[in-house]
Parts: sequence; C-alpha cells; structure tokens
Amino acid sequence: MKAAVRTRYGPPEVVRVAEVSKPAPGDGEVLVKVHATTVNRTDCGLRAAKPFIYRFFTGLRRPRLTVLGNEFAGQVEAVGGGVTAFAVGDDVFGWSPNRFGAHAEYVTVPAHGSLATMPAKLTYEQAAPGTEGWHYARSAITTAGVQPGQDVLVNGATGAIGSATVQLLASIGAKITAVCATAHLELVRDLGADRVIDYTAEDFTRDGRTYDVVFDAVGKSSFGRCRRLLRPRGTYVSSDLGPLSQNPVLALVTPLLGRRRVRFPIPTQRDPAAVMRHLRDLLESGAFTPLIDRRYPLDQIVEAYRYVEAGQKLGNVVITVIPRPPGGSP
Repeated sequence: MKAAVRTRYGPPEVVRVAEVSKPAPGDGEVLVKVHATTVNRTDCGLRAAKPFIYRFFTGLRRPRLTVLGNEFAGQVEAVGGGVTAFAVGDDVFGWSPNRFGAHAEYVTVPAHGSLATMPAKLTYEQAAPGTEGWHYARSAITTAGVQPGQDVLVNGATGAIGSATVQLLASIGAKITAVCATAHLELVRDLGADRVIDYTAEDFTRDGRTYDVVFDAVGKSSFGRCRRLLRPRGTYVSSDLGPLSQNPVLALVTPLLGRRRVRFPIPTQRDPAAVMRHLRDLLESGAFTPLIDRRYPLDQIVEAYRYVEAGQKLGNVVITVIPRPPGGSP
C-alpha cells in the first residue's frame, strides 16, 4: 500500500510517499481503508520533533512512528477477532492520537477506541477533519470549567481547534470574544462569536475588557501577556506547551500563588466510543462543522505540510487518499 513515510526528524521534505506492507487487524482491531485524512499541527510537531520533548515519547534519535496522521475517514476493510461493533463495508471516521498511521491507504485502529460510523450525508473529506480539533476544544472547555453566560476570549479562532472552540462555546451559551485576522471577521461571527478583535489592527492583550477564561488556541501568546485580561478568579488555557514549555508547570504552580490560574488540558476519555458517537450526532445535526481550508492528494502531502507550517491555514487541511469518483457516495 501507499503511505507517507519518514524515517528521521526534520522539515517537510523528510516525508516521502512509498510502498509499505499493508497492516492486518489483530484481535479487537479494525482495518480501515482510508479515503481521507488531515495534516495538522500535531503531525508537524512530531515530524520535526519540535518541541524536543516529543523525542522522549517517539524516539530520541530516530522516530519509532514512521507513518503519521491521526484523523481519518474511510471504509472498514476487515475486522479482527471479537469485534462486533463494526462490520466490513461500514463507513467510519475516527481519531488515533497514540498510534497514528492514517497517512496511508490502510490503518488499523482499536474497535473500542475513538471510532464511529460516519455521519449521514457527510463525505469522507468532510468527516475526517472533525475529530482532533473538536477533541482539544472540548478538553479545553471542560478543563477550564466554562459555564453558560461566562465571558471567554479565544485567540486563534479560525484554526482547527479555535473554530471548534467557538462553536462549542456558542452551543453552551458562553459570551465569546474571538481573535482573528481582518479577512475572517464575518466567518468567526457566523461560527458564534459575539465580539471579534482583529489582531492585525490591535493587540488583543491590550483589550479593555476582562474575562473568566482566556483560551489561546494557537499557542502564540502566554499567561504573562494575558494575565491582565483575566478576572480575579480567571483561568488561562492554551493548546500549546508555551514558551520554554512553561504551561504544564504553571498549571501546577499558579493555583498555589494566586487567584488567577493556568490550566493545561490533556484530552482523556473514559469511554472514547461514546464520545465519538456524541461527536457524530453533532456533525450530523450541523451543531458542529469543521472548517476546511485546502485539500491535497496523498502524493502532494509535502506541500500540505509546508502550507500548514506557514501558520495561515483556515481550519483544516485535508489529504485525499482515495479520490471519490464523480457521483460517488459518500
């Protein structure tokens, strides 16, 4: 099968499309024929081993994970022993944050993990980018303990995580101030923001208002810069480790030093299959719609990496692994 492979850390050019062995599902696993996947910030960070701490989990000198990609949508090709929740031919989508491997024509995933049947009427390209950004957004909102009516500022409201965050906050009745570029002001309002700050015209950290929660969805700010935006019992949350990997440390220290605190969200799920079914319902009802910026074929995945790392993507960048035939379904 074809897969986007890298055997060393480095820039996008370390990735190449090559023929590799097709995996087989073990007991409790599902083999998915991948039709669509994504390139996201997680893939970029692991590919380059930036921050360096990634190497402690993925290999100090060379990466143990040679095929990246953690979001996917496709069709069940085979099931392993004991699998009853899925059958051959099912259209599925999912998230594989620990095993990766979705930048390929086939991937094996646990049947009890973050996997669900496809939402009705969605294409593979529409379903694939619905998972990681939503999971991180949900984790940040839960970690911060956002309640209906609270004031929340979201920096980076047009990224995969930020756009999902705005939509989820709107669904629970939070009051949202979103930060984005001039060209996307109306888009962010349509996602559910009550107020928008154009970062090309003003520094959002100088905003005259204060907030219950400040969420940096792109990791381009810091607690130090955003502290003045927080109310006395306000919370700062970021999707990134922060300068010098400070955010996990601050999450331990700030509750002891003052009323304003840092929380560091780590997506954990006791029942990932149930969470995925909930996500499927949101996608199916239209309550959540992942933004899609560009689509690339698998053979152009290096160009996709370059674009994502340019830092200007709008939502998600989709990789089409198996093109959908004209008039095909889904």
